[in-house]
Amino acid sequence: MRSELPRLFLARHGDTAWTVSRQHTGRTDLPLNELGEERGRQLGGRLRRFSFSCVFTSPFQRPSRTCALAGFGAVARVDPDLVE
Repeated sequence: MRSELPRLFLARHGDTAWTVSRQHTGRTDLPLNELGEERGRQLGGRLRRFSFSCVFTSPFQRPSRTCALAGFGAVARVDPDLVE
């Protein structure tokens, strides 16, 4: 009997202005910068071949926008426990 174990994928949000300046973002709700937006789209390209039963995102704008750019915004569940 073949049984596949469940897989968990974790993705970090794209870059912000503070990524460039090497500042810790923490609970500061910053938007993605241009590179962060591009990386969100790239993430979607890498994950397209997989099927997901659940997608979760933080309520902050940088992870939510990354999730949307990756193509999962319409199905993602916002989970307030997913903040730093």
